[in-house]
Amino acid sequence: MNIRLNRIIYLLLFIGTTVSAQQLNTAMDSTVTVQGKVNIKGKEVKYKATTGKQPVWDDKGKIIAGLFFTYYQRTDVDNIAKRPLVISFNGGPGSASVWMHIAYTGPKILNIDEEGYPVQPYGIKDNPNSILDVADIVYVNPVNTGYSRAIDEMDDKTKSETFFGVKQDIKYLATWIDNFVTRNNRWSSPKFLIGESYGTPRVSGLSLELQNSHWMYLNGVILVSPTTLGIERGTVAGAANFLPYYTAAAWFHKQLPADLQSKDLVEILPEVEAYTIDVLTPAISKGGYLPASEKKRVAATISRYSGLSEKVILEHNLRIPKTFFWKELLRNEGYNIGRLDSRYLGIDEQTAGTRPDYAAELTSWLHSFTPAINHYFKNYLNYHTDVKYNMFGPVRPWDRSNNRTGYDLRQAMAQNPYLNVLVQSGYYDGGTDYFNAKYNMWQMDPSGRLKDRMEWKGYRSGHMMYLRNEDLQTANDDLREFIAKSLPAEGMPAKYSRK
Repeated sequence: MNIRLNRIIYLLLFIGTTVSAQQLNTAMDSTVTVQGKVNIKGKEVKYKATTGKQPVWDDKGKIIAGLFFTYYQRTDVDNIAKRPLVISFNGGPGSASVWMHIAYTGPKILNIDEEGYPVQPYGIKDNPNSILDVADIVYVNPVNTGYSRAIDEMDDKTKSETFFGVKQDIKYLATWIDNFVTRNNRWSSPKFLIGESYGTPRVSGLSLELQNSHWMYLNGVILVSPTTLGIERGTVAGAANFLPYYTAAAWFHKQLPADLQSKDLVEILPEVEAYTIDVLTPAISKGGYLPASEKKRVAATISRYSGLSEKVILEHNLRIPKTFFWKELLRNEGYNIGRLDSRYLGIDEQTAGTRPDYAAELTSWLHSFTPAINHYFKNYLNYHTDVKYNMFGPVRPWDRSNNRTGYDLRQAMAQNPYLNVLVQSGYYDGGTDYFNAKYNMWQMDPSGRLKDRMEWKGYRSGHMMYLRNEDLQTANDDLREFIAKSLPAEGMPAKYSRK
């Protein structure tokens, strides 16, 4: 009898402990803090890492969601007012803030080889290139990404209307940032937003929303592998602008003619960019009225710059879809190339077809990132939960209407003389290609009045250029330089002066 009673008591205690732990770790307003240190650029940097959730409130003050975040704060700083704060987002939409967190700017990075490929054992190591030496960083996971969740009572329609769209996303995240900055006493700090991929329209739109609705003025916005930012390409530029990326991918795989292949990549690309704007764009504009002889001449040049045959280029009327390029470039060798990073190779069921069966690069990244981030939160940051970590969460349908985020960023810059922009692109990124990132800048600033406050940097890798160790160092150094020069001199007013 006593043995049976003891078992019942044990089971009750066990079940009670499990339930309370689950409730505690899914609470919309709870955090855990650990201390850490990392060697950056040869110097020890001590920090505290706060992990957990901060609520999203509706207009009536009711909690409707909890956003999961990780906040790294250097602990040996005397004057927090002068300490920059970097607010970091990834994209998707629907992607967790995992990629830049444990592979780019954070104090720990995942265990991968020098080029970014998975290795075992999976895990984490110190990041000697982290920007934590010069700025505090908070990584934010929007609703349904990472461990972030809306309240259970909210139905799918209400979630979609509240969280899942260009404007919805910007609106609630701006309020969340306002609350975070207030809670952590960072209103006096210089502030920067960094976003990758879909995170770029997110931070572009946030720059204006924070200014106009929350009166929060930024020092810098960093766009990593930007999307179109709502800037229309049209059918002509939309087709022509891919050529410089095709050249880069073909050069990497040694598919260009010998005279081009013998040159360095950055020697070739200016020539291809000029051809794209000056010759290819007008040629495609003429459509079926382009003379046959000129069409053949343009096809021959595209072939020279892309590694594809003149025959398939003519079959596509000079407009080569990216999906076809990924399948065609190495078709004769039985491989396709990656979308977001065309250095990666994939193997399809058939060599025939017009698009790859799968994204070779994304499967590789999920292979290394997923075990690493789950291991990291539990074993390094002491965050324990039974909730699934969503690398990609359910956020569709996503309302993409009224996306003018590139123009929002331009307007924010015009209103705020302190605000600077840095764009970072990988040459081998076929999803958000580098030349279209440059095109964004040209269209955002047609007057040229803001170009001195906008800069573009290119790297010899793909969408997540920081996975390649050499670019990890260079790209972080570029961030340090950008942050430093975006901090105004003591007493420098935010104003325009007539010359």
